[in-house]
Amino acid sequence: MAPARQRILSRNSSENTQGRKPPAKLRVGGKGSKDDTGKSKSKSFWNSSKKKDAPPVSSTKFLIFGHDSAIKLLFTTRLFAAIWSHISDCDETFNYWDPLHYMIYGKGLQTWEYSPEYALRSYTYLMMCGLPAWFYNSIYIPNPMLMFYFVRCILGIVCAIVEFHFYKAVCREFGIHVGHVWLIFQFFCAGMFISSTAFLPSSFSMYLGSAALAEWWFQRYNSAVFLTAISALLGWPFAGAIGLPIALDMIFRQKMLKNFIVWTGISAATILIPMTLIDSTFFGRVVVAPINLIIYNVFSSHGPNLYGIESFKYYLVNGFLNFNIVWFLALGTPFLLTICHYFVPAKSKSTLYLPHWLSLAPFYLWLLIFWPQPHKEERFLFPVYLLINLCGAISLDVIQKVYFRIKGLLRGFRPGSHYWDESTVIAGIFIAIATLLGVSRIFTLYRNYHAPINLMIEFNNLAKDKTLQVEGPVNVCFGKDWYRFPSSFFLPTNYRVRFIESEFKGMLPAYFDETANGTQIIHPYFNDRNEGNDFMLFNYTKCHFLIDLDVGRYSDLEPNFLERDKEWSLLKQLPFVNAEESHNIFRAFYIPYFSDKYVEFGSLNLLKRRKLKFE
Repeated sequence: MAPARQRILSRNSSENTQGRKPPAKLRVGGKGSKDDTGKSKSKSFWNSSKKKDAPPVSSTKFLIFGHDSAIKLLFTTRLFAAIWSHISDCDETFNYWDPLHYMIYGKGLQTWEYSPEYALRSYTYLMMCGLPAWFYNSIYIPNPMLMFYFVRCILGIVCAIVEFHFYKAVCREFGIHVGHVWLIFQFFCAGMFISSTAFLPSSFSMYLGSAALAEWWFQRYNSAVFLTAISALLGWPFAGAIGLPIALDMIFRQKMLKNFIVWTGISAATILIPMTLIDSTFFGRVVVAPINLIIYNVFSSHGPNLYGIESFKYYLVNGFLNFNIVWFLALGTPFLLTICHYFVPAKSKSTLYLPHWLSLAPFYLWLLIFWPQPHKEERFLFPVYLLINLCGAISLDVIQKVYFRIKGLLRGFRPGSHYWDESTVIAGIFIAIATLLGVSRIFTLYRNYHAPINLMIEFNNLAKDKTLQVEGPVNVCFGKDWYRFPSSFFLPTNYRVRFIESEFKGMLPAYFDETANGTQIIHPYFNDRNEGNDFMLFNYTKCHFLIDLDVGRYSDLEPNFLERDKEWSLLKQLPFVNAEESHNIFRAFYIPYFSDKYVEFGSLNLLKRRKLKFE
């Protein structure tokens, strides 16, 4: 047996037994059971006792991941996502990538959330994530586009480290089998492909919140409180909900009220004071950004509903797209655990320290808070993405136990049999389906939606043409597709993104004022009501380049620019999915032959004005 696998087995055996020899297999039998001391004990999977009865230790046959292979595979998948994933949310571009570009290069787009009048976003978060990029730029002065991918790779590495720590905690608390299935789900999960390298506070809260849960399962309560505070204060304030079960455990089960209060105070002082000082310096007034964000989203008269509302089924569909069958396994975990409790009597409980109802509570509490909200977005579920796969892995483990129980009742139990010996096929079927659907979804995301980034990479190379090397600003215009702009990191130094009039009438971003105190200036064209302002619109006749998606639908404000061949010449054309004309299933998942047949594509066009005039 490989050394890494020996370490897993040794660690699981020593940490889970608490001085007692654990059973080598799941026992399925009568109504009661006794532990090795002969004392009666509960068979409940929801047992809240403080006894450290361990989950069954796995046979070495199923130790398929050592620590070395796990971390290598996690690094590989996250770096793959950093290079190949697209930007799925324009909020990532305009609220984080472009303000970071401004902090590094002195030029970038500003949204109303960064106006000192509202101050909903934190510059501290940008500084922390952008510090490696600043050092990289100071030393090597790379192409800004490389800076974009450098930051993404850093985010991917951080995510992989957190996932590895989470994996070790899962193996310890829930058993090696659950840990291995969780890890496989993570590798091929489309949701993780999107969220792991997204430059968003919700992804940051996924990192820190998951790390806090892992520390909790390791019973390191102080660090769990501190990580939760970082997640909520420096990342996304609503992510504090993930820490509520940790607080419940500390205060009522562990009787650690004093410790909880002390570390809450230490965390708040350590994080909130420097954060307030930094943000107040940027905004020119005293600002506590997390409080402003909560006030706007919860207590304002209009709040986030201005940006769209979705039906109840939104997360049901979105969860399936990102997690496929694992999503439904996760939603059914409480039901399946209840069935297992009554139908599968076990010699030991299936967790080490905490009952399932408490250790998995952060996920279901999150759904209880966010699912009823009218304004729904995919990124709102990012903080619990690791928990979705964990609940799915636990559900699959329960299904295997129930299958083993039924098979044993019908055919009898072989001496020394382990439920995994008899249910490997069941696990293999679920894992194979989840893997195939996950890979299919990842491939179709790249195939259907990566054109904007690919086009900007091409444009970045085309801009090196000597005929375009001028001192004045070069205007790259977007119309109806303004939200597909990936960020100013893809534009050469003297190029500017501009927005021309289209059917969209909401609030657009505008450039930061490029003076010494540009972040402190209150501009009259910003508002918090999503009302458009003509100041953000650019004169179409001054556009040097135009990026436009042609899907065959036109209007007076959104004409067919490609047909204006006397005015524009086509430099580059890439396929982009025409969602309205494509079959929903074959558009969502790539299925050979059928997706090619039932998915329609438009063209994302890079156009150059035939007579360039630089001003």
